[in-house]
Amino acid sequence: MLELFKASRSEYSNLQYPSTPPPPVPPSCSKREIYTTTDYFSSIDEVAIHCARNEVASFTDLIRTLSSGARSDVDVARAIYRWITIKNLNTMIFDDSIQNDTPMGLLRGIKYGTESYHVLFKRLCSYAGLHCVVIKGFSKSAGYQPGYSFDDHRFRNTWNAVFLDGSWRFVQCNWGARHLVNAKDGSHEAKTDGNLRYEYDDHYFMTDSEEFIYEFFPSDHAWQLLPRPLSLLQFERIPFVRSLFFKYNLSFIDNKLESTVYTDKSGAASISIRLPPKGDSLIFHYNLKFFDSEENTISGMSLKRFVMQSVTEDVVTFRVHAPSTRPLLLDIFANSVSSGAYLTGQPIKFKSVCKFKVVCESLQVIMVPLPECASGEWGPAKATRLFGLLPISHPDAIINTGRYVEIRFRMTRPLSEFVASLHRNRTDDRALQACTRSALKGDMVYIQIEFPGEGQYGLDIYTRQDDQLINGKQLLTHCCKYLIHSRNC
Repeated sequence: MLELFKASRSEYSNLQYPSTPPPPVPPSCSKREIYTTTDYFSSIDEVAIHCARNEVASFTDLIRTLSSGARSDVDVARAIYRWITIKNLNTMIFDDSIQNDTPMGLLRGIKYGTESYHVLFKRLCSYAGLHCVVIKGFSKSAGYQPGYSFDDHRFRNTWNAVFLDGSWRFVQCNWGARHLVNAKDGSHEAKTDGNLRYEYDDHYFMTDSEEFIYEFFPSDHAWQLLPRPLSLLQFERIPFVRSLFFKYNLSFIDNKLESTVYTDKSGAASISIRLPPKGDSLIFHYNLKFFDSEENTISGMSLKRFVMQSVTEDVVTFRVHAPSTRPLLLDIFANSVSSGAYLTGQPIKFKSVCKFKVVCESLQVIMVPLPECASGEWGPAKATRLFGLLPISHPDAIINTGRYVEIRFRMTRPLSEFVASLHRNRTDDRALQACTRSALKGDMVYIQIEFPGEGQYGLDIYTRQDDQLINGKQLLTHCCKYLIHSRNC
């Protein structure tokens, strides 16, 4: 049967597929040079999804069906990967009469913890005549936190490499099909059906070596498939990123950035992420808590008030001001949201893109929390991206002024109403309501503020479109916010 599939493979492969597995060397090209969108596999995926709806008795029948429309060895591996990852084992019910050494038998074993995804993928690849190996090592899996050391048996993992298009390519079916939620550590006892969420992730099919190394470290360094392999210590120190970081084409401004970030003597540290050329739809969020617990407050104040998130041009920056010397955990989230979707007022689901441990070894000043404003970024960049508002007077997130300031915007599309809300630490918001006024004149927006005294203020600005209805009501949507330092002149 293997010879049959090898013969059929020669019909769709333009390359001479090697008869024996080649040694591990870095791929000759990146994944993006083979395909840039999953639409490239639309017909292949359709076959795999249709096949997954039906039980297949044998490996040979399954491979024959999956490879029926294949144009290349990449297509065959893709069909296998999609057939595996489309299966939601939480909802599948297996008949006791199913034999163990069948596709459905292996899936049943995976569901009950007696088999694994890498075994199934390797078995199917062998029936398809594809060279596939099982790689063992460490992974930054559920329960791992930045700064952890791989000095015991926690976070052990196994994955595959398959020889496609003339190069070895990484495949992680387990992570491509499901992820573990609410895990507190790396123990296997936490991995029950109840906290396994099935959600397809294309990142783990043919993952580039330069990206795969951020999450997986093989015991055999040759299987890093990198020109310059990393040491285990380097693997521990590189930033802790997730697949969405690469899906959104993000990168760090500081090439030497590590997973543990140290503050300066004032308790401040910054993490800057470069956005892709067309990253206008990306919205970021963050969470800050103490590293050694689930506590996210200090002296009754949310730790999130000690982080200033801002966007300038193509960079989003998170500046942390540590309120104490206890280590902190900064979790950065993102989502791609259109302006129209944002204006509906529906909740936005954010997913983690990277995490950092923040260490303040000594604190020589007392950090003051930011005023309690709406969550999210500071500055007018959000107003421009989502509402088409151009900042005329104040393009930066921080404003230094006297007792009075006028903030001006130009509208590029109709907005019918603006409301400004002023906030100050240890001051009731109601006492500041009379300090702000808003006005519209043609395409110009004027926000005027007269401060009751010196100090640090936060300004939230809300707006809406004429036709904007949320649950049948005309409600305002948060537009942007400023941090303002008022001084007597």
